[in-house]
This record gives sequence, C-alpha cells and structure tokens, in this order.
Amino acid sequence: MGRVHLEPITWQRMAERLAGHLDEHAPDADAPAWQRVGIDGAPAADTGGLAALLADALRARGRAVLAVPAEGFLRPASLRFEHGRRDADSYLSGWYDTGALWREVFGPTDPGGTGRVLPDLWDPATDRATRSPYAELPPGAAVIVHGPLLLSHWFPFDLSVHIRLSPGALARRTGEAERWTLPAFARYEAETDPAALADAVVRADDPRHPAWTGLRR
Repeated sequence: MGRVHLEPITWQRMAERLAGHLDEHAPDADAPAWQRVGIDGAPAADTGGLAALLADALRARGRAVLAVPAEGFLRPASLRFEHGRRDADSYLSGWYDTGALWREVFGPTDPGGTGRVLPDLWDPATDRATRSPYAELPPGAAVIVHGPLLLSHWFPFDLSVHIRLSPGALARRTGEAERWTLPAFARYEAETDPAALADAVVRADDPRHPAWTGLRR
C-alpha cells in the first residue's frame, strides 16, 4: 500500500460511515436506479462480516438491501477443476462465473433495469444450481457483492472497499487446505492493485483492530 495514512476504526463504525455515504448519494427513489457496493478481499479477510454489518446499517436507515456472496456464483466443478483442483491460475481467472454476475446482478440494477436480482446461482457443496428465487429490489435499494478478486472485472460498483491482508497475515489466516490459492492473491495484488482501485482500503492483519483509509473518492 505504500505510505498511506490509516485511521483505527471498529468494523461497526466503518459500516455506519459507509452507510452514511451511500445514503448521501442514494439514487432518487422514484427512478429505476440502484446502488452497487463491492467488498473485496480474500476468504481469510471475511468480507461477509463487513457486508452483513453494512446491510444492517442500511436497513436501520430504512433502505432495502441484498447481500450477494461471490461464492454463490462459482462455476461448475468440471470447469473449475479443468486444470486440477489446486491450480492457482485457474482460481484467479476461471473459478467465478463473472458472466452470470453481470447478467443476474449488475444488468438488472443498471439504470432503467428491472431490479430483479438472483442472489446466488451455484452451490459448490452439491455442484448443482441453487434454484434460489429472484429478489425483487425496489428502486433505491443497495446490492452488496462480497468476496475475492472482485476488482479485476470492471464491475460497475458505486462504492468499493478492499480488505487487505499483508502477505504474512494472509498466509497465517489461510487454512492449510486453501494455501495453494496464495500465489493467485499475490498475482491479484501485483497485476490488479486493488488497493489503488478501491474507494476505501481496510488493513485487517489483526481483525480485532482494523484501520482504514476512509473514503478517498
């Protein structure tokens, strides 16, 4: 990250700050428009935790919210494991069904869209379609997409947060069975530079004491 000033903050306070920013920039409720939020980070960074806190903070403000985990849009095992079960390059570029995310999440929430969003598509445990019902989001609602490698696909986020772990912290907090993914995250850092792309960066080497840049844009 280089020399960047980081402000100590709690996860709850961070969620409230993000919710306040989204409220200030909320679309006109009479127009068919929605806000899209991306919370990016490795599985060890627990992006779902911040997504849940942000969703609660927005609901407390009277906003409709849908949290969408990227892992609900994994591709079938036959495609994910085409080059082996532990191929870091495949994980980086071929595990997540980005086309389905564009079609089922971002397209319907483009200006003038339908607001009809699919919350998940594929269950990696059963390797079958989830068959979840569509969520009908009213204009002005927020969609929070959270998970890894989100900032390398040009998704049209209105607000993006990158939860960063140093290489050492990422290695310590990644389970033995998933350590083969570490080269993929090293490439993601080097090639995508998510900290430069995100509207806010969180340093979470110690999850009990996060610090962040605040909202930079």
